Amino acid sequence: MGKTTAVATTRPQPPESAPRIPGAAARPPRRERRPLWLMLPAGSLLVLVILVPFMLALWMSFLELDQYTLRQWIQAPLVGLANYAEALNTSGLLHSIWASTAFSVLTTLIAAPLGILAALTVNGRFRGRGAVRSIYLVPYVLPSFVTGTLWRIVLQPAGAVNHLLGDLGLGGDKQWLIGGQSFWTLVGVDVWASWAFIYLMALSGLQTISRELYEAAALDGTGWWQRIRYVVLPQIKGPLSLGLLLATLHHFNNFTLPFVLFGMPAPDAVNLLPMNIYQTSFQSFRFGLGAAMSVVTLIIMTIPAVAYLRSSRLDASPQEVEA
Repeated sequence: MGKTTAVATTRPQPPESAPRIPGAAARPPRRERRPLWLMLPAGSLLVLVILVPFMLALWMSFLELDQYTLRQWIQAPLVGLANYAEALNTSGLLHSIWASTAFSVLTTLIAAPLGILAALTVNGRFRGRGAVRSIYLVPYVLPSFVTGTLWRIVLQPAGAVNHLLGDLGLGGDKQWLIGGQSFWTLVGVDVWASWAFIYLMALSGLQTISRELYEAAALDGTGWWQRIRYVVLPQIKGPLSLGLLLATLHHFNNFTLPFVLFGMPAPDAVNLLPMNIYQTSFQSFRFGLGAAMSVVTLIIMTIPAVAYLRSSRLDASPQEVEA
């Protein structure tokens, strides 16, 4: 009878893991050392140009600083919040805030579609596109002083605009720079000077849209307006929103254009916040009151900027926020 032998079967053992270093898994990945000292020159310049003047203006807003106390302004009488109370009650600040807000919002709302349409006209390839793009930039590259001087000459009672309206039979005796017409004159001139900035921001966003998106939209049978609404506008939302914010803040704080266009004292309809601050500080010599009005202006301009930064952070992905 044959002898049987049992063959022992062994299960395969899992491979031994590498030795674990205590605390290695919990340690965050090491970031590269960043040479933050390279920011020192720019940071110092920002402190000297922005932070120091702001602190001085904030301190001046609590002083009774005028032409009599300017020479010893450090020892000027401390009045606390009296300048802010006077600014809100008797200096016309609330009217200037309303005029500046209406002017900045209207100008941006009118200039935005003009800039977007201009960007769409030069987004595709055609002969002479570079020349057209350069022509579109003419209002943007002209200094505000030149723009204001040019339009002040054109809009005089005996200027080219009234001559043209008279030749067309629409009346050539309008007063564009005084009275109730001055507000809409300022809006129209600033729209002419600012739409090119929206055009630049919109064009920068259009250049990032891939051709595949346009081809997919064409295959779906979308029309021109649907393509603009569902393809173009969502893709340029980021740069366009930034451009609208910067344009609105620039209009709100615009001083050179209305100052050159209307002079001082400006008509009541265009007594914008920068004009009011200038007149209070350098014509009435109420430097403390003008500083208080400047601080209020800074607070007002900070609100939309903070709202935009917060919305941009919420829209960003977690990886972009961590970076």
